[in-house]
Amino acid sequence: MAPQSHDHQKPGQTSLDKEIHTDFAKEMTYGDYLQLDKILSSQVMQSTQHDEMLFIIIHQVSELWMKQILHELAAAMDCIRKNDLEPAFKMFARVSRIQQQLIKSWDVLSTLTPADYLQFRDKLGHSSGFQSYQNRLIEFTLGYKNAHVLAVYQHQPELYGQLQQVLGSPSIYDAAIMAMAERGLPIAPECLDRDWSQPYQPHASVEQAWLAVYRNVNQYWDLYELAEKLVDIASQQQQWRFNHMTTVERIIGQKPGTGGSAGVAYLRRALDHRFFPELWSMRTLL
Repeated sequence: MAPQSHDHQKPGQTSLDKEIHTDFAKEMTYGDYLQLDKILSSQVMQSTQHDEMLFIIIHQVSELWMKQILHELAAAMDCIRKNDLEPAFKMFARVSRIQQQLIKSWDVLSTLTPADYLQFRDKLGHSSGFQSYQNRLIEFTLGYKNAHVLAVYQHQPELYGQLQQVLGSPSIYDAAIMAMAERGLPIAPECLDRDWSQPYQPHASVEQAWLAVYRNVNQYWDLYELAEKLVDIASQQQQWRFNHMTTVERIIGQKPGTGGSAGVAYLRRALDHRFFPELWSMRTLL
């Protein structure tokens, strides 16, 4: 006869409760792993206004998502440089999904009315989303180079140096153009060796190369997939910019931004820029 078990179930205790480990004195917990004590104590309100908490959390969460975007783009860039494009597709798809989260965040922030915002706006000082260095790094990585914005970060030498490095490096679009050249598609030399800190200028040879990719999908399937993933990201980035602009206009109208930017006027001008221009222009020629 088997020995009788002494592991009796307490009244009200289910079998699932018995399986849950409860002694964490010497083990890592969920909160430890995620460092929730740091994350959940970092919402330091500068006023007593209820809606300031939403304003802080929206921007903090956005910065966390931007960190992940930069993580994915850096890995994707490495894959493209190694001419190993397929692993990059998953990374680009993830970036696109994250961008959708960022786009939806403006819907949440738009519940903040002008009257709500005015209750704590003066407490922000000169802080502004215009100063988001991660957003700048994303734009530089995608090819929107603007050296003038670096002046905002001159008082932070380490950060300033990081931004300068990315500004002066090939963008992910430059890497895609180089990948086409590696595959034998004729790209003009000035597109492959230039001052990377300067804004990208569309070139006929790049447009023709992408056109060849789209007309010969079976031959250039990976380049074709790369192009479509880039178009996804470009579309989402423009949608994020547009929702940013309309949300700001809804809350502060045409007032200048807290950091001294032109506010809505600046955001509207940014919409005129198009990422990966030949991937759009060649569609008319197909």
